[in-house]
Amino acid sequence: MKFTGKNVLVTGSSRGIGAEVARVLAGYGLKVWINYRSGADAADAVKAQIEAEGGTAAVIGFDVADEAAFVDAIKTIVDADGELSYLVNNAGITKDGLSLRMKSEDFMAVINANLLSAFVGCRESFKAMRKQKFGAIVNIASIVGETGNAGQTNYAASKGGVIAMTKSFAQEAATSGIRYNTVTPGFIATDMTDVLSDDIKASFTSKIPMGRFGEPKEVAEATAFLLSDHSSYITGETLKVNGGMFM
Repeated sequence: MKFTGKNVLVTGSSRGIGAEVARVLAGYGLKVWINYRSGADAADAVKAQIEAEGGTAAVIGFDVADEAAFVDAIKTIVDADGELSYLVNNAGITKDGLSLRMKSEDFMAVINANLLSAFVGCRESFKAMRKQKFGAIVNIASIVGETGNAGQTNYAASKGGVIAMTKSFAQEAATSGIRYNTVTPGFIATDMTDVLSDDIKASFTSKIPMGRFGEPKEVAEATAFLLSDHSSYITGETLKVNGGMFM
């Protein structure tokens, strides 16, 4: 995989899909800034693993839902490296519940953490990247943002919003040489799905044409492709990584 830029910020990369994205991008030669909100030890472990494999990484702790902190983080990266080449907006939360019982504050908490934070990241990276006339952003959304899901009206709204927002940023930033794309994972085998019962896993698997959950590395490689020079004429696209569950 070929990359023109030299560094990348991956939000929510102390575990799960984000950690795998960080490891894969470091393997392709990028300096990876590993973001965490509360898992400092886990972030340090990802950094240590990357460095043990010959890669370069740094840890930067901040809450993506804190706009000022996100702005300061991007400034810190640009000051340290002279540029921000790539951004992966991966961090997010869930507060599931049936819509009739969902409190407005739970709805907005997910919107702020998943959608507003991605907006801030997209906006601030646009400001940093337009000076160099180059950059690429991948927003990690979800199959739920495309299909909806009972008990996740807040999450579906936030991820659906990310998909639409990405297309708008792509249109605004294209003349500056900056690309925005989205990856929408389906059911991926992470610590979040490990806690599901075998019956629930079997129920979900039966709806996936490929007959299995995806692996974090499959999402990470799709993300790497959209950041890389190999996708230099792709912007505003939504790449589904869901085993055919939604086409």
